[in-house]
Amino acid sequence: MTKKDKRKKLIALKDRMESDNSLPLRSGATNLVFGQGNIDSPVMFIGEGPGRWEDMKALPFVGNAGALLNQLLQSVELPREEVFITNVVHHRPPSNRDPLPEELSSYGRYLDKMIKIINPSIIVTLGRFSMAKFISGVTITNVHGKPRKIVWKDKEIVVVPMYHPAAGLRNGEIKRRLFDDFKVIPEIMKDVGEYKVEQIGEEVKEDDSIEQMSLV
Repeated sequence: MTKKDKRKKLIALKDRMESDNSLPLRSGATNLVFGQGNIDSPVMFIGEGPGRWEDMKALPFVGNAGALLNQLLQSVELPREEVFITNVVHHRPPSNRDPLPEELSSYGRYLDKMIKIINPSIIVTLGRFSMAKFISGVTITNVHGKPRKIVWKDKEIVVVPMYHPAAGLRNGEIKRRLFDDFKVIPEIMKDVGEYKVEQIGEEVKEDDSIEQMSLV
């Protein structure tokens, strides 16, 4: 798919989300926070949900956690504008609470389509909710920074579970681990096809009901 085609599909998907009155967090939010970055990037970062600043600016990771994410990206010489960043829910949960299962499901239909359009080779999950979308039955304390290969919609993708940057702001040890864990990303990017990672047997099933985008 060409970049022009991707952009067209993503814009259509974003428009569809903005007109979807069934999205459960819509009524309490200021803006839809669709995503931001290079839609041709091989690397996609998926966080949890917008906070106050993200809700105001309609952009992901622009608050304090976003500032730390920027530092993490800079530490491995990966420009933010060269990756794509989004979340598992795209409206701000009240008081920044954790997303509920029904909310993850509602927004997940769109996120699935977003991933399918962007077609990344590497997905970096930031926090346990985005990790659980791809890898089940594990804890982030045991798997953070360890690449896993999964089959997602008939395509092999390397998933790298990471702590959420917000956790690093609250805990200095987690912040240190984040900087260490990020070092694996350039290594995977060198040749993702030959990178030796653990194989995950369970395939994530596709929900074909919708389509989607994220560009700013």
